[in-house]
Amino acid sequence: MADNHPTDWKTGLFDCFEDASTCCYGFWCAPCLACTVSGRFGENTCLPLCDIMLAPCGIPMVVPPAVLSLRAAIRHKYNIKGSLCKDICVSCYCTSCSWCQMHRELKLRNQAPTTIINVQTTNYNVQPNPVMMAPAPFAYMSQPGVFMAVR
Repeated sequence: MADNHPTDWKTGLFDCFEDASTCCYGFWCAPCLACTVSGRFGENTCLPLCDIMLAPCGIPMVVPPAVLSLRAAIRHKYNIKGSLCKDICVSCYCTSCSWCQMHRELKLRNQAPTTIINVQTTNYNVQPNPVMMAPAPFAYMSQPGVFMAVR
């Protein structure tokens, strides 16, 4: 049975030191990071460019639709605690941190699970079963042309 209990984000909104490469990537090329997150999640990689066109100078006049929709979709897919109201606040006021958090989340969630297999070998001393040979029938001739077989 699947566990339906909501979980927390694997890293916090401001946990840049959990994966510094993500935050450095986001700092130097925020649009590139946003497009990477969108692509990793299976959406069009150009989707975040809508936010860039709607938010001149980094100050959003409206809720950025791409970051909000992807954040809500990631929360829904992985059953992460939160609300749409929190997603709106994070999307408006911590956009870069939100992209970094979503990138870290997807990296951690999409890692291949580690499977450990223990192999034990057992040596069996197997010998073939003895083969019982049936005795060959004994036959003799009592009269010319008549054979009698005895077992």
